[in-house]
Amino acid sequence: MSNDERLLTTYDSALIKQLSVSVCNAILPILQQYPELVLVKYQSINWKQPQYQSALIAGLNKKISSLADDITLTGKIKEYLQLFLVPSFFTSPVFDHLEMVIEASIQRLNSLDLNSGDISQPLPVSDNGKSFLVPGAIAILLLDAENLQLDSKMENFLAQVSTYPLQVKIAFANWSKMGKRDIELHQRGYELIHVPVGKDNADGKMIALGSSVHERYHNAKEVIVCSSDNVMTNLCNHLQQNGLIVYQVVKKEEALIVLNSSTGKQITQFPPLVTEIPSIEEFIGRIKQLIKTQQKQHNIYWVKLSSLSKIFKSKYSLTISQVVSQHLAGKKARDFFMNYPADFAIHQVDSASELYITLFEVNQSEPGNLQEDAALKKNITSGADLEKVLKDILQELTKKSQVTYIDISLLGGGFNQRYGKPITEQIKSLHLTGNFIKFLQSCKSFDLKQIEKRWQVSLR
Repeated sequence: MSNDERLLTTYDSALIKQLSVSVCNAILPILQQYPELVLVKYQSINWKQPQYQSALIAGLNKKISSLADDITLTGKIKEYLQLFLVPSFFTSPVFDHLEMVIEASIQRLNSLDLNSGDISQPLPVSDNGKSFLVPGAIAILLLDAENLQLDSKMENFLAQVSTYPLQVKIAFANWSKMGKRDIELHQRGYELIHVPVGKDNADGKMIALGSSVHERYHNAKEVIVCSSDNVMTNLCNHLQQNGLIVYQVVKKEEALIVLNSSTGKQITQFPPLVTEIPSIEEFIGRIKQLIKTQQKQHNIYWVKLSSLSKIFKSKYSLTISQVVSQHLAGKKARDFFMNYPADFAIHQVDSASELYITLFEVNQSEPGNLQEDAALKKNITSGADLEKVLKDILQELTKKSQVTYIDISLLGGGFNQRYGKPITEQIKSLHLTGNFIKFLQSCKSFDLKQIEKRWQVSLR
């Protein structure tokens, strides 16, 4: 019986639990170490506590227990993770790494003879904050020392890339031509493999030994292949086919680049790419330009924050969250857009849904039309006048968009932008009873609804 047939016919509770443990072990460090990627309501949870880890596993068990094959597994696992993680996580290098772990876990479980041990115990977490998919599993580093040189800082960096502890390091070269490199690497714990003089001899030996690494080291689950030679692609493919997670490390100019060997996508690099953080004014200008471009290209009014974040990172090699955290300590991207209501408007149906951004340009007067603007302000002399003004602003905010309901704070912000004073102040000056919500409820032009603790308004 083939592995695929086995997976189709024996998707029993033990297999589901083992897969859930593997995935949750991989996601725990992310929940602990990247709070900016976690939804706000889950950021206060201490995921090291066994009860939360057990709940995480139980939830994933339930999500994937009804599946009959592994084709839909990754998609269902992603759906489950969307309960805890922000949309931008799924376009980040962290998710690329997690996908590799998930795929390797599925491949490995296809060929496992599951035992009857209790795998519902709390997940083991190491002292350095990493949790391991399989107790005792290790990572191995293979180095073509004639092609690529690693100093101790680079090696420490690669040790942080792998999920498992890096315990075996093997270097290949003709050491008679490498000066004192053999002494240095030996002191750093490398096993040194000597090859005769000749082009590609180190490559050949590395491929030959590397192809059998899973047989020599039965507890190996990850392999870091360090060589810029294209010939190493075959070695990486072979290792992946045997259920190992493989990273290919290449040198580009002065940078060490780590690739997902199955997709060819860059995961990270050393030293980290240093990008200058723009000023608030420059940042706002960049965001505005990106929003305008998206509106024009796709004929839309509202732009998803997740899409905007992805485009910004691609263009500037910097995330929106990095800029925001630099200028507004402890704040997130959403907070930034709320802090600048004169520039941006936001829309979100509820706390678990996508956040949309647009430019806040509500019929603003040109500098030469100050008298006209002043006359417009004097027209608000009654509740009926205020209702008409708010109706015009709401029409501006929802034009060219499928969005009908917006947060009332955006409507109040639009009034403030146009008239230079809070809506509450205007209501008091007209001697109207009640607050902003009460006033809108009394108007025939508006329809209000409450979602959780927030109020949204639409035109009738």
